[in-house]
Amino acid sequence: MKHVLLAFLLGLGQLTTGLSQDTAGKLSLEECVAIALENNLNLRRSELNLVSSEATLLESKGQQLPSFSMGGSTGFRWGRSINPVTNLFETRRIGNVNVSASSSIPVFAGGQIRNSVKQASLNVETDRLNLAASRNDITLNTINLFINIAFSKEQLNIANSQLTTSREQLSRTEKLVAAGSLPMADQLDLQAQTATNELEVINAENNLRIARLNLSQALQMPFSEDFDILIPELEVDGLTVGTQGVEQIYSVAVGTLPQIKAAEFGVQAAEYGIKIAKGAYLPSLNLSANVFSNYVDQTSFTTSDPILRQFENNLSQSANLGLSIPIFSNFRNQAGVQRARVQKRLSEIQQIEVKNQLRQDIESAYTSAYAARQSYRSSQLRVEALEEAFRMARQRFEVGAINAVDFQVAQNNLFNAQADLVTAKYEYVFSAKVLDFYLGNPLTL
Repeated sequence: MKHVLLAFLLGLGQLTTGLSQDTAGKLSLEECVAIALENNLNLRRSELNLVSSEATLLESKGQQLPSFSMGGSTGFRWGRSINPVTNLFETRRIGNVNVSASSSIPVFAGGQIRNSVKQASLNVETDRLNLAASRNDITLNTINLFINIAFSKEQLNIANSQLTTSREQLSRTEKLVAAGSLPMADQLDLQAQTATNELEVINAENNLRIARLNLSQALQMPFSEDFDILIPELEVDGLTVGTQGVEQIYSVAVGTLPQIKAAEFGVQAAEYGIKIAKGAYLPSLNLSANVFSNYVDQTSFTTSDPILRQFENNLSQSANLGLSIPIFSNFRNQAGVQRARVQKRLSEIQQIEVKNQLRQDIESAYTSAYAARQSYRSSQLRVEALEEAFRMARQRFEVGAINAVDFQVAQNNLFNAQADLVTAKYEYVFSAKVLDFYLGNPLTL
């Protein structure tokens, strides 16, 4: 199944009955999900994307604050040059020390800084929601693989039971044939049936091994023959389907699932992208200030001023207010606005796709749950009837009232019905739980 519930862990984590007696080394569903979340590389990538978005937000907020820098330099000159203190040409070695400080703050930038901060904030929330959605996807995939193992084990149990019955009847028939009570044809039929059942067991074992391998690989764990899971006893009593319609389930899910909110934030962030692009058309105003001073080791031919006095005497300050008006930017601004509008349209399309996918998933889950309920109830009645039919067929076969072919038909009908019942049971339980997941209801088994 495509979807299973994330909160399913809470219900499974509290189970204390219905588990295999041999639990050594086996993983519960809760443990499998925890390992998958810990080892999944896509989840780590999503976490790093969130950290990167937070860094971008910090950088955007910093653009609103003044910048400040300080610097200094020192050096020597030889030959004829201007003394920076006396402003006279001199021919000798001159040593100097320069110190400076500068600050700048944007007064107006066409709203680009403010809108960049808002856009970055939405991007952070979007990545945080995408991270939650990634966790859901990993959890749902892990649960799905966990279910496949449980289902494969049920199928293997049915195959083994069928093989045991065939072997018992073959052993009894061989004795009766040897005594001359039954024809050799009955023995040959049962030998063929037993061989078929042995093949079915082999296929079921291979399916179980593949299911265990798939889960092990999803957990990023080396596969071994000892890898196994703890399977809870699934009950269908108390499950309800149909009390809420598709529209009601959809309206609840739209307000709770992270991918829906992330898509909405994506559209809002794209709107701020348009505002940022349009801000490039507006003038920008910037305020800056500078402080500078220096020291020269020789201010005249005979004397030298003290260092602090020179720094004080040579101190200079400046303040500037700069205005920049964009007149023609080689169509860069126009192209930027056009790209921003396209990005918003793409975000709107993605939002529609996410909502449509959610609606389709809910419709599929609702239809599957309803059909699985009907199938499960019919399969229960079918198994009960075929169990009685098989019991009677065995009794008649043992007294020679029917031949081996008729007995095999009754046996195959029963085991096929049991397999269908197992399939319907799993589909019914988990389809119902999927709907509970969409509704946000507390989940129990």
